Amino acid sequence: MNFQKNVFLKNYSSYKIGGAARLFAEVGSVGELIQALRLSFDKLRIAQAFGSETQARRGKIAILGGGTNLLISDRGFDGLVIHNKIGGILRLRSGQVEEVKVGSGVAVKDLLDFCIENSLSGLEWAGGLPGTVGGAVRGNAGAFGGEIRDNVCEVESLDPETLEKKVRKEKECGFNYRESIWKTGFGEKEIITFVSLKFEKGNKEDIQAAITEKIKYRKARHPLEYPNIGSIFKNVPFESLPSNLKKEFGQYVKNDPFPVVPTAKIIFLSGLKGRRIGGAMVSDKHTNFIVNVGNAKAEDVKQLIILEKQTVKDKFGISIEEEIVYLGD
Repeated sequence: MNFQKNVFLKNYSSYKIGGAARLFAEVGSVGELIQALRLSFDKLRIAQAFGSETQARRGKIAILGGGTNLLISDRGFDGLVIHNKIGGILRLRSGQVEEVKVGSGVAVKDLLDFCIENSLSGLEWAGGLPGTVGGAVRGNAGAFGGEIRDNVCEVESLDPETLEKKVRKEKECGFNYRESIWKTGFGEKEIITFVSLKFEKGNKEDIQAAITEKIKYRKARHPLEYPNIGSIFKNVPFESLPSNLKKEFGQYVKNDPFPVVPTAKIIFLSGLKGRRIGGAMVSDKHTNFIVNVGNAKAEDVKQLIILEKQTVKDKFGISIEEEIVYLGD
């Protein structure tokens, strides 16, 4: 594990957007993660890298997984970015209900391949889901009526300052709609290291067919031909709408996993399909995606997000909330 200086983060982003990290380190194990954290708090080591002790004290730490669901600033990140590659998939318990321990840096795709190979059912809804297992847990990823919380047994995380290991059962994780304590709660600074997930034994062919179906659905309806970071906004809970809008949007309601109005439909009805700022464009294939159609800057995306929120608010009186996370100033 080595520190690198001034590493361009756009090369690690599915958006192909983002400036440089002052320091960058890739870790493949909890031991390497702890080593990186210890060194990052070594004033002399960091002062040398940052150029001054004053700057060293201002150093920050950010965790990068699969580079999805993340908008990285054009100015990069003035601190240490740790690229999480903690791997490993281990079966802890066999039977009709099986428990599997997964490294937080494992790609969701690789976990799904493991599920197919071992006839484990319960995560089929995640077919085609980008990113890592740790990122999915942090944001309580979901689709097609399923959420990662439904599979979680417990989550291990690390406090970056005390280096204390913490283990939480599913009910202690503060899961909510596209949220957890690691995204918006008191565990926000902690780093997820391992996740234990539960599955049921199933039929290998059926599991593979269900996953393939979800992948085909995403390819047909999502603008995967352009760099993107997935859905920009959370869907809108149907119950949060006033009665007049419930009547207007009732025909569009879906379960995700509770009744919601797809934000893509609201954005479309706001007349924003194809709207472009710089190299960023509201997708004309799925309007809850902002795609990079020509060397887009993070600022282009931010301005489109501001425009969308204001337009939707002005037209329908609805406040839409980002699902994505921002990194950097």
